[in-house]
Amino acid sequence: MSPVTHFFAGWLVAATADLAGPSPLTRREKALIVAAAVAPDLDGLGIIPELLTRNSSHPLFWFTLYHHSLHTLAFALVVAVVSFVLASHRWKAAWLALLSFHLHLLEDLAGSRGSDGYQWPIPYLAPFSSSLQLAWRGQWALNSWPNVAITAVLLAITLWLAWRRGFSPLEMVSTQADSALITALRQRFSDFSG
Repeated sequence: MSPVTHFFAGWLVAATADLAGPSPLTRREKALIVAAAVAPDLDGLGIIPELLTRNSSHPLFWFTLYHHSLHTLAFALVVAVVSFVLASHRWKAAWLALLSFHLHLLEDLAGSRGSDGYQWPIPYLAPFSSSLQLAWRGQWALNSWPNVAITAVLLAITLWLAWRRGFSPLEMVSTQADSALITALRQRFSDFSG
């Protein structure tokens, strides 16, 4: 699935975690959980040098060779440890980051097949073992309607939660922008406040 889908899924993990506990997550902790949802795709940045060198005499196949190389349990644990170190609610943030990371893997298993039919198996135990390659025969293409629908639903839930709870993903970068969005949502949909 797309990084946008992973972003919204990670945000919903962070936003709904606040519903379950007496102490709300900080902006930083929410950002860590969202970052955990997107972090496995850092290996996708290899597409840039690959595209820039594709017509050269020495092309770099970094995306082709290394995409999904960070979709591993080892990297998930690194992300969780970083979240633990940087968070105030250490254990809560670490567990939610781990959950968010694995939600990314689940989303990729469901809908990340390439246009050529290649499934991009997830080397879950790499670099220590290649014995477990996660793949699903029913995986739909990256540009298929289910991915678009899932992203639209996640966006709708995000906006509904923002309207209802008074914070959105914008709070991670600007409390003023977040406040402006919440005000706009509440003014536009004031008839639904019951």
